[in-house]
Amino acid sequence: MARIAGVDLPRNKRIEIALTYIYGIGIPSAQKILQSTGINKDTKIIDLDDSEIVKLRLILDNEYEIEGDLRRLESMNIKRLMEINSYKGKRHRLGLPLRGQRTRTNARTRRGSKKTMANKKKAPKK
Repeated sequence: MARIAGVDLPRNKRIEIALTYIYGIGIPSAQKILQSTGINKDTKIIDLDDSEIVKLRLILDNEYEIEGDLRRLESMNIKRLMEINSYKGKRHRLGLPLRGQRTRTNARTRRGSKKTMANKKKAPKK
């Protein structure tokens, strides 16, 4: 199993698909990486040589923001928005949708499940 950028890539998948298991790498960027290294995109991970894995690691380390660095960058951007009290920062703080979606209905992903008071139990009589 090849380990690149702290991620174990699945052995029996094509390299083009397996690279997408790394946070920050999608199919288009995986194709660019393979084109620059000269590795065939239909090669399976199990068939890679050590030299090819080293090439992949070098390109990913030098040219792409991936995994922990990218996650840290995103969280710092969100914290910055919250600190300067921008509209998007306030919505982040309240846990509401940021991009103009309606909240009267829907928005369950950001707001959480529905909390109704319909079947509230009454205190037993003494």
